[in-house]
Amino acid sequence: MTQEELCTQLAAQFGDAVSTLSETKGDRFVTVKGERIVEVCTYLKTTAGCEFDFCRDITAVDWPVRKAIEVVYHLYSMTHRHGLILKVEANREAPAVATVEGVWKAANWLEREIYDLFGVNFTGHSDMRRLLLPDDWVGYPLRKDYQEAGGYHGISNTRSEPLVQLTKVTDEVRKAIAAEAAAVAAAAAAAVPAAPAVVAPAAAAAPGPAEPAPASTERKP
Repeated sequence: MTQEELCTQLAAQFGDAVSTLSETKGDRFVTVKGERIVEVCTYLKTTAGCEFDFCRDITAVDWPVRKAIEVVYHLYSMTHRHGLILKVEANREAPAVATVEGVWKAANWLEREIYDLFGVNFTGHSDMRRLLLPDDWVGYPLRKDYQEAGGYHGISNTRSEPLVQLTKVTDEVRKAIAAEAAAVAAAAAAAVPAAPAVVAPAAAAAPGPAEPAPASTERKP
């Protein structure tokens, strides 16, 4: 089924709760109203001809100017080999979207990652806590206005001129690698025994002019 056909089917089922298929040059998507996302996902997974049995990824995009965070669902059907992207827009001040963990178990960790890095709360989730960062971490690192707090429990995460330091470290590593390669090559060359000298045989002397035949001593009658 094509994306256009899928979108038409969704519009017939859910009306204005779903948008038309986007006309972007990149991956096309359908925007879904947040309060209907679980219904739409359940429909896409269980309806014959759709059967989106694989939740490939769930991610998010921060839009500070629009005061919104988009939650993006990448879905795929292993049965029919077709895919679809859904988007839900949440209020950036207190973003909350219903969990789809009950539709795809894989959503459990994917939603936790978004909560950890963007601060989106997935209501109804069975284990809504941070996934990558400690529970007492302050802020959400993938928001565009995130500011580092200067460290964590005495561990500094600030550096003066980090790019300059990185360049120096890279140069030192390259020099160390080159020196090690040269030492290995020198050791390998020293371990090879010298080949014995080969003396070329002396050239044979060129033959001289032929000697004349001796004169005959036989008397003629």
